[in-house]
Amino acid sequence: MRALLDANVLYPTVMREVLLGAAGEGLLTPLWSARLLEEWRRAALRRGEDATGEIAAARAIHPGAMVEPAPLDVVLPDPDDVHVLSAAVAGRADVLVTMNLRDFPTRVLSAQGVVRRDPDGLMVELLHEAPDAVRGVCAAVLARARAMDDAGWTMRGLMKKARLPRLGKALG
Repeated sequence: MRALLDANVLYPTVMREVLLGAAGEGLLTPLWSARLLEEWRRAALRRGEDATGEIAAARAIHPGAMVEPAPLDVVLPDPDDVHVLSAAVAGRADVLVTMNLRDFPTRVLSAQGVVRRDPDGLMVELLHEAPDAVRGVCAAVLARARAMDDAGWTMRGLMKKARLPRLGKALG
């Protein structure tokens, strides 16, 4: 499955690690554009974080993920989001993974051959398709979170905080 990852699923660390971990397991092929990576960088900067190294690492691990959006004549509720759909179409994405569901109407996306998915629903679907792989990815993300702070994270708690509550519940 070719999946265009919107900036709003790339910036939250845990969400990104889960999605890119699934990509590392061969469950999806991530796609993004230079503009989406720049949006990720700026979002991190607004919180006082420098994402330059993480972006470089993601690009190195997934060298085929970069797509160049082509002009696309569509109308979306937010004209600033046309570049996201353009990147999905240019990358021949099956799905556009975004937290911003309302600004990507199903009828507009389906006319372009793209399905809109929220990351939580997508990961629950992948959990059903490849339970061992997704459980392994999430266990690794949990271990990194526990190593970084002493919050005593549980799987369900971490996934809920990461806006992946259904995945957290399904993982137990």
